[in-house]
Amino acid sequence: MTPVLRSYSHDTWQEGGGPARPLRDAATGEVVARLPATGPDPAAMLDHARRVGGPALRALTFTQRAAILKALARHLSDHAAEFAELSTRTGATRRDTAVDVQGGIGTLAVYASKAAAELPDAVVLADGPVEPLGRGGTFAGRHVLAPRLGAAVQINAFNFPVWGMLEKFAPAFLAGMPSVVKPAGPTAYLTELVVRRMTESGMLPEGTLSLLCAGPAGLLEGLTAQDTLSFTGSAATALKLRTHPAVAGRAVPFNAEADSLNCSVLGPDVTADDPEFTLFVDQIVTEMTVKAGQKCTAIRRAFIPAALADAVTEALAERLRRVVVGHPGRPDTDMGPLAGLEQREEVRAAVAGLAAEAKTVFGDPLRVDAAGADPERGAFVSPILLRCDDPSAAAPHEIEAFGPVSTLLPYTGLDEVAAAAARGGGSLAGSIVTADAQVARTLVDGLAPWHGRLLVLNRDDAAESTGHGVAMPQLVHGGPGRAGGGEELGGLRALHHYMRRTAVQGHPGFLAGLA
Repeated sequence: MTPVLRSYSHDTWQEGGGPARPLRDAATGEVVARLPATGPDPAAMLDHARRVGGPALRALTFTQRAAILKALARHLSDHAAEFAELSTRTGATRRDTAVDVQGGIGTLAVYASKAAAELPDAVVLADGPVEPLGRGGTFAGRHVLAPRLGAAVQINAFNFPVWGMLEKFAPAFLAGMPSVVKPAGPTAYLTELVVRRMTESGMLPEGTLSLLCAGPAGLLEGLTAQDTLSFTGSAATALKLRTHPAVAGRAVPFNAEADSLNCSVLGPDVTADDPEFTLFVDQIVTEMTVKAGQKCTAIRRAFIPAALADAVTEALAERLRRVVVGHPGRPDTDMGPLAGLEQREEVRAAVAGLAAEAKTVFGDPLRVDAAGADPERGAFVSPILLRCDDPSAAAPHEIEAFGPVSTLLPYTGLDEVAAAAARGGGSLAGSIVTADAQVARTLVDGLAPWHGRLLVLNRDDAAESTGHGVAMPQLVHGGPGRAGGGEELGGLRALHHYMRRTAVQGHPGFLAGLA
């Protein structure tokens, strides 16, 4: 019998109730686990986190919290092989697992290292210098950051069940807030395993980590102004959460990281013989195939000079023909399946919408060969490349196929590119592939207002580049508009979401001691 996932509340593993729906292996359709409809009382879970976990964390200094994170990262690294094995059931290849599992653990380590080096051995963080407020020098003001007294609630997406949790947990823990984790259903079994290993380590103070493996009913209703809510997922769901009466009515700090129509721009200076041409093509293929394109940062729109449109189309089609779609456990597989059959149907519907205004130049959303697997039982889909030569078309800038799908969009001028990119309504990540510094500068100026992160890629930085789609813990992850309007990661700045900035007034000598 397949296991029914449990929730972790009040520092114990507890069974859920109600009908339990099956969670299936993305490649084979076999049932991996079952997710109960209901779990422990969310209000009681939040209360325990606030009463027990919060005080325990706030009793520790930043330095002490950083030491725990460092040890926890090492502990999870010891279990990386176990996580990787289960990760295969989500449809993740070895490369995909490295991004999710090793990437998540690495994020813990980065935060531990930065906190140990840059934060004081204190419980309150000074934010800026002492500001004189009186002529005699005896009265001044200063801002400080103190941890909120509630729980850091995170509602995560299915595509990164490990990294998505740990990249929120790390800054919340450092800031002094306990986490309550609500994973997405399709891959919740992997999140549950990681949380089990975290709690078994004995390193976390009581009440600092809770897990709700069930439906979300009652979770938002229990939020207060001292809690925080972080969400990763669709823009539509982000809007529902943002406008929930408890969230909006109690001014609960809310951060959203939503799917977006990210772009990459090939500069007009590039020729088919330049290294940048190959870099651009390789990057598009990588972003289409890593996690089967199920990344909120994946390139959905590829802007190319009109003079190179045919050359880029042919080069991409040739590269995509060499992509091996198959069981994620096979060493020769380049791209595994989508997370589930429901997700495949959503991708097919989105491709149909795009195809109404664009021509499919590679792939068939209804047919694919899957090495070592049944393409119908598993959630397999072919990489799909489209091309839209009509600059007035709306679909490429409005419809996102959350899978291995990208659309080529020829352009004739840089101003045209900036305007077209903005039609996506806000993106997490954009790329500029050019060897011309002035082209790069012009595009950065035009694209920055609508993007959370921009990668300028060329022959000089390619060897060390982390790539278009990888969110690094040292830099901001988020974006305006459709992308959610929030910020995650960004180094120690990410702690600010979990802390309250307060102005303190008094004698300069006292205020200086707050540093």
